[in-house]
Amino acid sequence: MAKAARKKPSPRKIPALKKPLRKPVRPAKKQAEKQPEKRVAASVAATKSTRLPREKLLAMYREMLTIRRFEEKAGQLYGMGLIGGFCHLYIGQEAVVIGMQHAAKKGDAVITTYRDHGHMIACGMDLKGIMAELTGRIGGFSKGKGGSMHMFSVAENFFGGHGIVGANVPLGTGMAFAQKYKGTDHLTMCYFGDGASNQGQVYESFNMASLWQLPVIYIIENNEYAMGTSTKRSHASTELYKRGEAFAIPGMQVDGMDVLKVYEAGKQAIAHVRSGKGPMLMEIKTYRYRGHSMSDPAKYRSKEEVEKYKEQRDAIQNFRDYLTREKLADEAVFRKIEDEVKALVNDAAEFAKESPEPEATELWTDVLSS
Repeated sequence: MAKAARKKPSPRKIPALKKPLRKPVRPAKKQAEKQPEKRVAASVAATKSTRLPREKLLAMYREMLTIRRFEEKAGQLYGMGLIGGFCHLYIGQEAVVIGMQHAAKKGDAVITTYRDHGHMIACGMDLKGIMAELTGRIGGFSKGKGGSMHMFSVAENFFGGHGIVGANVPLGTGMAFAQKYKGTDHLTMCYFGDGASNQGQVYESFNMASLWQLPVIYIIENNEYAMGTSTKRSHASTELYKRGEAFAIPGMQVDGMDVLKVYEAGKQAIAHVRSGKGPMLMEIKTYRYRGHSMSDPAKYRSKEEVEKYKEQRDAIQNFRDYLTREKLADEAVFRKIEDEVKALVNDAAEFAKESPEPEATELWTDVLSS
């Protein structure tokens, strides 16, 4: 006797929400063949723009000098034992973040890695709070508990300082997702180094950002050595601005030792992203004068190479020469700026020294548990 056919159970119906909380961000419609946009020119050296106002140019110079003097002071305090743990200085790379920040607008978000003090300053964070955090004092942005790599400022849209190589890239991608989800007109600038450009999570982020056309600029600060290995030895292809082509992300390569070239390239990238065309990749070629961190003797490169950069390619000195040639500033102006910057940095150092260490009870504050 044949067995009766088993009746298939009807699928369980899931009740729909009465009202969606938000309109979800959906991937862009798949085209027959998604081709990358025509890549932006590899160099923007020939870009000519209307000359910026004198006040803006002097502000860019002042901010680069502030980063340089602040980092020099941080190096001194580290040598005195007042800064513990790791300390990665931004000396030599100042034109990168200042050029980009002047091209951005208030409300755009910044996220970066451990070489982050310059980005904090460029975002407008108070020097006293930064220095106090470096020295582990209660007056710091994280109450002295975060140190060099873990400072944040919601007010200035700065979201770290992250110590894991490449880990900030998916976080920055998520921040851009939130900006699009909320329907804002802002974007995220996600900085990372040439070493992090080989990380797998970077390419997962590229793929998601391109699929969803997220408002994010991925900025590779290529200082040529990552932790201590030349890009020529560690990268199968050293044209890092092409790394997004497989994901239909256009890229550009920029001279990061010229703040005006960074500014012009930044304007192009920001216009592309803010218009809704999706992510952009920038490889900004720069150079750090110090080791990877304060504990790095940097024996993997010659002293002659470093001195050549300082003498011929220094972003601050060359910008100063430009302002002089254009008769926008003279020695008296530069001396006044130098004195003002030194005073600010010295005040920050004194504030840090005088600020007390956090109480033991601070160990239990701002701790999340599940």
